[in-house]
Amino acid sequence: QVQLVESGGGLVQAGGSLRLSCAASGSILRINAMGWYRQAPGKQRELVATISSGVSTNYADSVKGRFTISRDNAKNTVYLQMVSLKPEDTAVYYCNVRTTNRKYMDYNNWGQGTQVTVSS
Repeated sequence: QVQLVESGGGLVQAGGSLRLSCAASGSILRINAMGWYRQAPGKQRELVATISSGVSTNYADSVKGRFTISRDNAKNTVYLQMVSLKPEDTAVYYCNVRTTNRKYMDYNNWGQGTQVTVSS
């Protein structure tokens, strides 16, 4: 099993910044892609940003230029630096980590979610 612990959410005014973290632990041989998704009330979960094991990144158009995803492989951690936050960024943010265990089985793991609220 893989455990994901998210942190860094909170309440911030428009224009402010937050940094989310997600640390993975457990039965992990290798961490593959990592990413962040979000779900606003009444909406479907959507991709925010992903980062591959080779550190290539992909962003939703709505966050390009404002959000930066990064990873620390030594700490099995993925980060999401968010600046110039807007009220429409308000959502529950979920980390997603794709892992391979010692039996060479692949898993798609989700964090518990962390609330980000941006006030206008």
